Amino acid sequence: MRGLCGWFSLQPRQDGATCLDVMLRQGRIDAAARVPRHDAHAGLATYGSSPTVQFVEHDGCWLALAGHPRRLGHGPRMLDASTLLAELREAGRGALPRLGGDFALAFWDGTRRRGLIAIDRIGVHRLFYAVDGGRLAFGSTLDLVTGFPGQRRELSAQALFDYVYYHVTPGPGTIYQGCRRLEAGHMIEFGESGAGTPAPYWQMQFREDGRPDSPALRQELFTAMESAVADLAEEPATGAFLSGGIDSSTVSGMLSRIRQSPVPVFSIGFDAKGYDEMEYARIAARHFGCEHHEYYVTPQDVVDAVPRIAASYDQPFGNASAVPTYYCAKVAREHGIRRLLAGDGGDELFGGNERYAKYHLLGLYQRVPSALRSGLIEPLLLGVPGTERIPLVKKLRSYVQQARPPMPQRYTSYNLLMHLGVAQVFTPEFLASVDARHSEKLLVEAHAPYADASLINQMLGIDLRFILADGDLPKVTHMCELADIDVAFPMLDDRLIDFSAHLGSDLKLRGTALRWFFKQAMSGLLPNEVITKTKHGFGLPVGEWLVGHPPLTELAVASIRPLRERGIIRPELIDDLIGQRLGEHAAFYGTMLWILMMLGLWLDSRGL
Repeated sequence: MRGLCGWFSLQPRQDGATCLDVMLRQGRIDAAARVPRHDAHAGLATYGSSPTVQFVEHDGCWLALAGHPRRLGHGPRMLDASTLLAELREAGRGALPRLGGDFALAFWDGTRRRGLIAIDRIGVHRLFYAVDGGRLAFGSTLDLVTGFPGQRRELSAQALFDYVYYHVTPGPGTIYQGCRRLEAGHMIEFGESGAGTPAPYWQMQFREDGRPDSPALRQELFTAMESAVADLAEEPATGAFLSGGIDSSTVSGMLSRIRQSPVPVFSIGFDAKGYDEMEYARIAARHFGCEHHEYYVTPQDVVDAVPRIAASYDQPFGNASAVPTYYCAKVAREHGIRRLLAGDGGDELFGGNERYAKYHLLGLYQRVPSALRSGLIEPLLLGVPGTERIPLVKKLRSYVQQARPPMPQRYTSYNLLMHLGVAQVFTPEFLASVDARHSEKLLVEAHAPYADASLINQMLGIDLRFILADGDLPKVTHMCELADIDVAFPMLDDRLIDFSAHLGSDLKLRGTALRWFFKQAMSGLLPNEVITKTKHGFGLPVGEWLVGHPPLTELAVASIRPLRERGIIRPELIDDLIGQRLGEHAAFYGTMLWILMMLGLWLDSRGL
């Protein structure tokens, strides 16, 4: 575990304890912790073996810095921590909009008794915090924050509901009452009045400049992509994830182009029809001349790993692709790799999620005159009894039902919890303790800054938060940490973020063609088979293995049982899912079993 933890306080400590002392007493960090610093009103510890965790101090001020920050527009080199300390002392929060890269920081000015905490623009790094009276406690993990004196581990019923809705614990809340997570591109100031309200210092703004497709524009993206990979390839023992998709193949290809020698790449396969992409990974590896390493995850691997994976997260995490991510990182570490380059972020910047094409088609319905929709189409399809039993009309009816709601409510069309029905999953007593609309309210809040953008950019803006910052980034970073290997994300380079912000909507999604412009720009690099393949992803065959591998089914049932005993889920839900629903659609309903299993395993690991 690597990162930082500390506190700012209006009242001086009387016992002279440093943050390190406090955290060791609470058992939240081990003897690898180092560099404790404090004055009467602030304390800090950085910990872990990563050289990217830095501490500098000068003239009563200190800065703790994790990650690889850089000044925007000034090349690839990591920003010197001493220089950043001076800039923060001079400009305070005004220095943050000039920062790029990935980082988490805590700054304290002992002379003025003021400080701030902040994380990078996309949310590669994380900071959790709690405000208690005149104190702001913060840490890279939720376990660290709850380890401070006075903090309690009281579960939030609302967070449990939101977890089942999103399959992860969405920010800015956490699984514990009173603890929060700093959102991407946000900061908190601390001063004489205590902790301020979290505020954005940066937010994605789509400013399409109208530039059409051209060889020059394609070359601009190609060069930016190559530079992003080159900046992160300085570590000699660098390899890459290679799933066989557009993103991982682009990163692997660029790394091979830069190194001009066989690059180690790592792929995961599944012996399950419709899930295995190893064929495309092999095509890409041969095309680039990579040193290709393969590992096939088995159902027993899942049974062996998921209790450890669930327990390793500081709050419930239900993304099943954490399992193949962990095994891929583990294999890479066993082959001596110190850093893996991952392709995460490309879909959310350039329009690569299959869902975008589906919602484009749903969005076409809004172009039909409203009088025709409300006066004829909807009464006919939705109001006439029996239409749901006519095959063709049934499909039209389903289309209209999904297309009717405006954005972002339309985004819930495929939500698993909403499909099953909250009353069919949770007990009445549990539902009485939560706001069943809260998860959708978070969606509306995330959508608001992009309400006037094009449909594709509305979806990208939402997914930067819920898919990337809440899901994929903690999945990959934490699984790599569990495997003791560093990870970096060239797709999230500042130059690529800026390019996406200015790229025209029709160049991201052309009709239903995903990632249209990105594919054109990379056509000279990628093999044609990868460019033309159907979007797949890195999914685990959860449903199929829950049906076909009894030890996994037994683990799921045993893990979910306490949720039933605690009065969270309806007693008949498990029997319904296993006895009937899995047979109807294993992939769809298996996901619900999985996320409940991971919740049960996490609660058990915490003794909650």
